[in-house]
Amino acid sequence: MIRTHRLLRLLVLILVINGTVFPRQNVSASFAANQPPGPDRFTVLTVEYKAFEWQLATWRRQTSVCTVIIDHEGVPLPEEIYRDCGETIYNTWVTQEPCRSVNKRTCQGYYAHLVDSYLEEKEVPMELEPASAWVLLEDCEPVASTSTNICESEPVLVFTGQEPLVDESIRRIQGTYDGEPFACDETTCKFQISETEEEGVPVEFWAYSTYGDSSIVYSAQVRVRQADEGDPDQLYWYVDVLSSQWRGQNVATCADSWNVFPPVGGTPKWLSTPKKSKELSSSIPYTYLATNLILQGAVDASACADGGLLPGGTGVNQCGLEKARPAVVKWQNQFDELILSTAQQASIPARLLKNLFARESQFWPGVYQGASDVGLGQLTENGADTTLFWNDSFYEQFCPMVFPEDACGDGYLHLNEEQQILLRQTLLRSVNATCQDCPLGMDLAQAEFSVIVFAHTMTANCEQAGQVISNYTGEEPGSLSSYEDLWKFTLVNYNAGGGCLAEGITRALGEGQQLTWKNVSPFLTGACSGAVNYVNDISK
Repeated sequence: MIRTHRLLRLLVLILVINGTVFPRQNVSASFAANQPPGPDRFTVLTVEYKAFEWQLATWRRQTSVCTVIIDHEGVPLPEEIYRDCGETIYNTWVTQEPCRSVNKRTCQGYYAHLVDSYLEEKEVPMELEPASAWVLLEDCEPVASTSTNICESEPVLVFTGQEPLVDESIRRIQGTYDGEPFACDETTCKFQISETEEEGVPVEFWAYSTYGDSSIVYSAQVRVRQADEGDPDQLYWYVDVLSSQWRGQNVATCADSWNVFPPVGGTPKWLSTPKKSKELSSSIPYTYLATNLILQGAVDASACADGGLLPGGTGVNQCGLEKARPAVVKWQNQFDELILSTAQQASIPARLLKNLFARESQFWPGVYQGASDVGLGQLTENGADTTLFWNDSFYEQFCPMVFPEDACGDGYLHLNEEQQILLRQTLLRSVNATCQDCPLGMDLAQAEFSVIVFAHTMTANCEQAGQVISNYTGEEPGSLSSYEDLWKFTLVNYNAGGGCLAEGITRALGEGQQLTWKNVSPFLTGACSGAVNYVNDISK
């Protein structure tokens, strides 16, 4: 019935632009002949620069053989010698021995000397910023950290063109919705959308500019599901939009990367983000946290046997745990406001982040028992490598804090090995709040900064987990696994690494199994087996 309704809807769908109604059929005839050319923006700028004129001459006869014009101070570079003097002279220049003789005329090859400098002009080709197009929903409320929006009236999809050049403007928006064309001779294009199947419908859209070109063709996947509460007077719709060009309040980072929709009506609680931080509050009697609070003097357990601790201070006894309970509850909730705001900004589920910190460190943001795991989320050097490699936007912000910006420009992979090691170790130090001179031995400001780092680390892991699935299947993750299962695979990647995830997936595929957590988890064995309880604990 839904499919029939959708087909009927496509026959009568209209475009509503600034109050004017355009039948969708009107654009069909000209659509095929008006495909977008794409961006085509180049210009030539004339710039003034200081030219340095060098002469290349022979040592033996002091004879000039060529002139080299360069635009920088210092001697000409080898490629500039090749450009202005030719291959023969270049080959001699780069292989000749330095002239160390007192009588220079006995030396072989050439020498360079500066003869003049002057102001000059040159033409520099430049690619101009292209037009772009964006998509959003009209009058709908977002659901935090997902791609879902709730609309109380039949949803309206809005496409907007953007022209960065001052003297140009957007003249047309065009595209297809579920294979049917639409077009609007305006900067903004909007139309109502009706209920779709569970998998949603594909959308393509682009913008034409008065410059004479167009934006690239953008894509989106749109799902519309009407909520059935049994009351026809209280209808509302769940709408999901997955697109790099989404301009709504939430950017569902991992869902967009996986091209998967969250469950209709909302995510499981462990993958949700509440509206208020107090909804993250917990009161779990964490023994590791209690032990550290007693050891650091934050809790007075002197009335208990052995000061409330087990022999050697390796844990807490029952009396010590009861003495520490108020401090333990207060401590585990002190990061809730930051977890919530970070989750909203990074589009990572807030409850997932809090559960992760609980499982990894019990909210004690230092070094775990002398091991190489540090911080609230117990980051390792391998984990730091994942963060820097798979989260480009984080790398671009973090690298210039360690190296000059020009050294960071080509990406993490283009740093040399020493630079990569230093960057990883710096990232590890940034999440380790251990501080001998601080109250309780913890720098809480650094612990708070680490919440942001771990959110970006989780984004990196969801990217890698998705790529592992694509590498071994050749398909998009969202076409093979559910939103919830993909998050569980991300936790495997975070805890045990991409190798363990790849092993579980390939073994499940080899047995003809679908890529669900239930099917993949039995194949996480040996060194990878600990990831099963890890995922189950966090996803409770």
